[in-house]
Amino acid sequence: MDVLKKLSSKNLFVFNLVLIGVIFGFSLAFLSFSCSTPQAQKTARAQENPVIIPEDALAVAEGLQTAFRSVADKVLPSVVELKTVSIRRQQTPNYPGIPWEFFFGPRDGGPNGQGQEREYRSQGLGSGILVRRNSDTYYILTNNHVVADANEIIVAANDGKEYPAELVGKDERKDLAMVSIKTNDSLSIAVLGDSDAVRVGDWSIAVGNPLGFMSSVTMGIVSAVGRTGGPGGNINDFIQTDASINQGNSGGALVNIRGEVIGINTWIASNSSGGGSVGLGFAIPINNAKRSIDDFISTGSTSYGWLGVSLIDPDKDTLQALKIEGKRGGLATQVFIGSPAEKSGIQPGDFITHVEGREIRDMNNLTRVVGELRPGDRAKFTVIRDGAPQDIQVRIEARTDEVAADNKKLWPGVYPIALTDTVRSSLELDKNAKGLYVAQVMADSPADVIGLRRGDLITGINGEKVQDMAGFYKLLREKTTKELWFDFTRGDTSLETLKFKR
Repeated sequence: MDVLKKLSSKNLFVFNLVLIGVIFGFSLAFLSFSCSTPQAQKTARAQENPVIIPEDALAVAEGLQTAFRSVADKVLPSVVELKTVSIRRQQTPNYPGIPWEFFFGPRDGGPNGQGQEREYRSQGLGSGILVRRNSDTYYILTNNHVVADANEIIVAANDGKEYPAELVGKDERKDLAMVSIKTNDSLSIAVLGDSDAVRVGDWSIAVGNPLGFMSSVTMGIVSAVGRTGGPGGNINDFIQTDASINQGNSGGALVNIRGEVIGINTWIASNSSGGGSVGLGFAIPINNAKRSIDDFISTGSTSYGWLGVSLIDPDKDTLQALKIEGKRGGLATQVFIGSPAEKSGIQPGDFITHVEGREIRDMNNLTRVVGELRPGDRAKFTVIRDGAPQDIQVRIEARTDEVAADNKKLWPGVYPIALTDTVRSSLELDKNAKGLYVAQVMADSPADVIGLRRGDLITGINGEKVQDMAGFYKLLREKTTKELWFDFTRGDTSLETLKFKR
């Protein structure tokens, strides 16, 4: 009985409960330890055998990192932010009659019922490069499209200081411009490199103020050189880079691994309506701008040499017809009467391959090379005529917009193309049609004045039959010194133009 009482006592119950808890806790701890042992062992082994980065690899990576840091330190102080304000004014419309006059009374309107003049201010943003200093005046190179319409320009330096700026000069053809500021502060001048030495695969580092984020640096490589087709008729070739370039980078610097400026960031190609970077950025080679820098500072404008020809890049059929397959250059299809080209003996149909021994890649390249010549310079032009090369000395004159747009002097003012089977098919011409198809007639030119029209088929010049493209240009050179007329067909009718007296 005493034993039963003891077994059923409260103290024994508590003891048993504690004992069961101890056994359960020990079992749980043992189980947890057993499960965690493999991971612990792995951690221990990892600590005993850590992954070691090779020292030579680290040295290369850190050396490259140091190089990029050095480039940033060198270039950032010489790249500035340009803040612009463009102001336009226009008349606000007047609102006469009920209910306007009933509530507010008659308004004072200008002539034709217009209201008061209102001012509209539009803000812009871009970048620029400090390229020259003269006493307390600093000169900043940028893109023309950044400052062309600006009424107010503020330059913000890398340290945050701001300076009012003035436009020094601009060049729409190359999309270049220069502004200046006056300050006694010491600002860093950029080091200009040699863009002719740039090669595909070179490091390229873009410095500027994309979307207003001042002093941004992005890195990539040179994707291509000699790109053409920039916006707004830009005559530059371009350096293409995959360094990230966005709005606000325009006018900023593209530099090499030495921190030398090799280009001026100018435009991007993008599928985005907002123009976001997709790795297709384009910069004007700095060598294209070096002469402009001097011209802007000395005269406030830039001048171009003028040859006086209208150029095209001929297609395969034209190259074959003129016996210049595999050649590089620009085809002079028209020559301005009284121009340096005509005075020296360059004729329509001449294929220009070299200038002063410098190989010409295409018509855009030729336009730039001629533009870099100064008025009064004498230059040797190598042309291919009738399949044979010859050298012609030309004295370059100054180009003006007026003389370059005077179609009345554009000789002869017609762009013909050969009739191949493909051309006949695309134009829905008879398969037996003969002659040269008139692709374009320049307004007010001699060809236009005497009655030639687009779509005509030229069959003769001054009574001599035209057999092919080479024959067309040969007759034009040899038979038209005093007058010019064309035999042609229009529809089913054979016709003859009026005569143009030279």
